Amino acid sequence: MTSPRFAQRVLSIDISGIRKMFEAAGSNAINLGLGQPDFDTPAHIKQAAVDAINEGFTGYTHGAGIPELRQALSSKFERENNFSVTPNEVIVTSGASEALELAIASLVDPGDEVLIANPGFVSYNALVELMGGKVTPVPLADDLTLRPEDIAERISPRTKAFIVNSPANPTGAVQSRSDMKAFAEIADDHGITLISDEVYEHFIYEGEHVSPARYSDNVITVNATSKTYSMTGWRLGYIAARQQYVDQMIKVHQYVQACANSIAQKAALAALNGPIEPVVQMREEFRQRRDLIVKGLNSLGIKCDPPKGAFYAFPEVDDYLEVVRKCISNGVVVVPGTAFGSGGEGHMRLSYATSQAQIKRALEIMEKVL
Repeated sequence: MTSPRFAQRVLSIDISGIRKMFEAAGSNAINLGLGQPDFDTPAHIKQAAVDAINEGFTGYTHGAGIPELRQALSSKFERENNFSVTPNEVIVTSGASEALELAIASLVDPGDEVLIANPGFVSYNALVELMGGKVTPVPLADDLTLRPEDIAERISPRTKAFIVNSPANPTGAVQSRSDMKAFAEIADDHGITLISDEVYEHFIYEGEHVSPARYSDNVITVNATSKTYSMTGWRLGYIAARQQYVDQMIKVHQYVQACANSIAQKAALAALNGPIEPVVQMREEFRQRRDLIVKGLNSLGIKCDPPKGAFYAFPEVDDYLEVVRKCISNGVVVVPGTAFGSGGEGHMRLSYATSQAQIKRALEIMEKVL
């Protein structure tokens, strides 16, 4: 067999460092590597999916999503995020992953530049490179936030967009209201697009969540039910933007996905219209886990400031690659900071989306091997 001639855009990227750790972990390992809540999907959401199956709601839906779900999302943005979009300015997607792909594919031509936090979520760089774009890395401040001035000074004539993720993966940092307003003003002043990834919006322990779309129309907002309602495997996300953006993104969506899963759409509708108490309970449990893991790491001499949001700790670690290796070889899965960019050197990421008992066991093992 002759060697296939693969596309250079695919050859130039690597498998996600997070997935590598997840898939290489043994069945008995304590997984602090994957950002997946360990809570079950709430019962009323599961029941809505069962009802959809029993009622035969198993065919294609409208490409942008069922009308009642898009209406519920329009109301959600008005109620929770303080900006207005019509149901026609919302696309229901196969997770936030597809939503990010739609945003970047609709904007980026070969050679265009996208500004991305370094370290930042692993998908951003890969998606830009798959579209032929160029990543312009932006370093984080000492508190691990993205500074508006660092974005502004790196904008060039080829810049098409920049991505803001708050609360952030991998750092747990939360951007301030003034930061978000400044980011929106930068997008307006330079005629570029701000892609706002808000999948952790409900998991904030200090500060507040502010959507930049409340300040600018040059914003594409990406979100999902995955983290908020512990629905990662349901693959149900959504994207909101002005109609001129939606008109272009829906074309990509129609060809790569056609529509999101019909059953998951009904489940998401139940999630949005259901009680908020399960989300509040998850947030408070995550807060306790955060405090547990931060205290434990600091007691081991590993410097870790309390993350303000999401469910990740991003401690500073001397000889971090050796520490990661020792942890994994002894059954505790963590991710090296460099999986998220060169700016992650000297750090590792630990997800506390697992039980307190598992976190305590992991800390005990780390104390022995480190």
